[in-house]
Formats: sequence, C-alpha cells, structure tokens
Amino acid sequence: MTWTAPAVDRGTFPYGHDERASLEAYLDFHRSTLLLKCSGLTGEQLASRPVPSTTLTLLGLVRHLAENERWWFRRMFDRQKALGDLYCSEEHPDGDFDLGDAAGAQEDFAVYDREVEQARQTTQGRSLEEEFPGRTRDLTLRWVYLHMIEEYARHNGHADLLREALDGRTGE
Repeated sequence: MTWTAPAVDRGTFPYGHDERASLEAYLDFHRSTLLLKCSGLTGEQLASRPVPSTTLTLLGLVRHLAENERWWFRRMFDRQKALGDLYCSEEHPDGDFDLGDAAGAQEDFAVYDREVEQARQTTQGRSLEEEFPGRTRDLTLRWVYLHMIEEYARHNGHADLLREALDGRTGE
C-alpha cells in the first residue's frame, strides 16, 4: 500500500485572547496549512519537482520547516547547542531541500511532527520576553514566534504554487 500524507483539519482562522495565545494560534494555523497543502499526496508526488524552473518540492518544505522548528526553538532559544541538524551538513548545506526522497516521506512527516511537539514543549511556561543570543544581538521568544510565522507564511505560498502545479488544487 502506498503511503499518502494524512488529511488535516486546519480549523477556522485563529483568534487569540492575548498576545501569547495569538502567536501560538497563528503559528499552529500556518503549521496546519503546510500539512493541508500536502494532504492526500503520495511520497512520489511530495518529492516531485512540478515546476521546471526550481528544485523546490513539498517534501523539501516539510523537511526545511522541521529543521527550522529545531533550530529556532531548541537550538537557539533553548540553547541546546549539541543538537545536530536534521538534514543539513557541511557537505549538503541544503540537505533539507535537496536530499528528500519519496521512500522517506512518511518518516520525514513523523520527524516534522516530533519537532513541532518538541518546540511546543520547549516554550511551555516560558516568557515571550526571555532572551537568547542571536548572531548580532539578543533575541526574544516573541521574535522567534514572529519569525516562524513569517517563515511558514512565505513557504506556504510556495507550497500553494507547488500543489497547484501537481494536481490543480488551490486555495484553503
């Protein structure tokens, strides 16, 4: 039996009661949007490159965003510096995008789910004002939430175009 990405119930557009709830709701909405763009597709479809002018794939986006979840929430914010990259290396700096294949799609989705859950656990009970060192200045957990919302929003636009090129499905 061929694996396909599971169906996703994204729910309604988020409304939080305060800043923290709003940030978490918007990020979760974008996380669900990415998975919605992938739902019902086989590993082969997810790993395919439907737009000739780019090597971008839906599977590459899932892998890239798993890498970003790990990087920003655990490695940077929680300072788990010993945590390695998931897919990238010196030899393959874009391994998240370039090395995904259809046979590993189910496992890549499981890794993504684990990284999202780890991010949620890492931030639970932590202040939006909590700082950590960035490359050029200190950053806050609030900044991470905003950056991740921006990261997902941008890549969800890519996912929308890729999905349309694959099977004509648009919207949502």
